[in-house]
Amino acid sequence: VQLQASGGGLVQAGGYLRLSCAASGLTFSNYNMGWFRQAPGKEREFVTSISWSGGTTYYVDSVKGRFTISRDNAKNTVFLQMNSLKPEDTAVYYCAAKFKGGVRYDNWGQGTLVTVSS
Repeated sequence: VQLQASGGGLVQAGGYLRLSCAASGLTFSNYNMGWFRQAPGKEREFVTSISWSGGTTYYVDSVKGRFTISRDNAKNTVFLQMNSLKPEDTAVYYCAAKFKGGVRYDNWGQGTLVTVSS
């Protein structure tokens, strides 16, 4: 299983970025997908997830209304649209996959760095 995250970069506060995570080596439509982030000096935290069908999404309170997760099962890709970015969104963002019958995320990408300047 390989998860390749991309789309990170440097953006000013109030700006936007779109992250992508391309999956291979798995039947993508059988997996729930999530985005996590780890800021410098902090533990990794959950950001958002989307069910295997795309019908259910969850967000941490701090990103509700600003971030949107989506997926394209035909392209084995999950996206994270991040709008109204804040300096506190600065972190390495990781995508992860959890089998739809599983209890934890077993497969992780390498991360992509998002830096939001004030």
